[in-house]
Amino acid sequence: MARRELQEINAGSMADIAFLLLIFWLVTTTIESDMGIKRQLPPPVPDDIEIPQAKEQDVFNVKVNFLDLLLVEGQPLDMDQLKNKAKDFLIATGDGVMTHKIDNQEIGKNRDVIFITGANDKTNAAFPEREWVRKADVKLKIAEYEQIVKIAEAKNKDAFRKVLSKWKEKLTTITLLGGDYKELPPSALISMQNDNNTTYNTYLQVQNELQSAVNELRDELALAKFGQSYSKLEDVYSKNKQDKRTLDKITAVRALYPQRISEAEPRDAGSIYY
Repeated sequence: MARRELQEINAGSMADIAFLLLIFWLVTTTIESDMGIKRQLPPPVPDDIEIPQAKEQDVFNVKVNFLDLLLVEGQPLDMDQLKNKAKDFLIATGDGVMTHKIDNQEIGKNRDVIFITGANDKTNAAFPEREWVRKADVKLKIAEYEQIVKIAEAKNKDAFRKVLSKWKEKLTTITLLGGDYKELPPSALISMQNDNNTTYNTYLQVQNELQSAVNELRDELALAKFGQSYSKLEDVYSKNKQDKRTLDKITAVRALYPQRISEAEPRDAGSIYY
């Protein structure tokens, strides 16, 4: 009896099927991306510019050692206290709209501004001294720089226009906040430094607490003045970059509570200790 030959399988379409499966996998698969910490790095400082030294009270020092323990302003601190401590630093000697307490000194509240009742120079010695931004002074600066822009050489006009724009932003902030306000000095910042053996989880926790301090203060101010949280304002503006009014509100909130979180170079293992 003659043997029947097996028919060959037609594999001509296998390449097409594999290609379709690959496309299906690429379309339906969710690829996780690495999450980072949102930070705007400062531009490099030219060699011919001397960097001024910040006053001790203008820097809020946060250090984390190799045991994941915090040392804040030279004192041990629990992680759950870090956010409030950072908020104290940011609101001290300042005028905003919310009520807080700092070292048992009540921060009173009126219609437009808050103030520390009973505070004295000794109480505020550990905090940056905010400076008044007054409407009359700002208007004088605007008038001054408008004249400077008119007579300045062409190569310098853009630089003076930027300064003029900053003063106009301050005037808009005064208008939106309903009165004069106090701003942190340029040297005021939160400085974080960790040990090389600090765990990544603790590092992120510290970053999150410091960022939350800024975010909560911004949300409180925005809600009190504009009826929307700061995060909502940012969301609205992200959907419409032409919305100048919302941008002005964001700028006003940032004027009172700027995000200045700096990271120092990590220290060698065991060099940060109590």
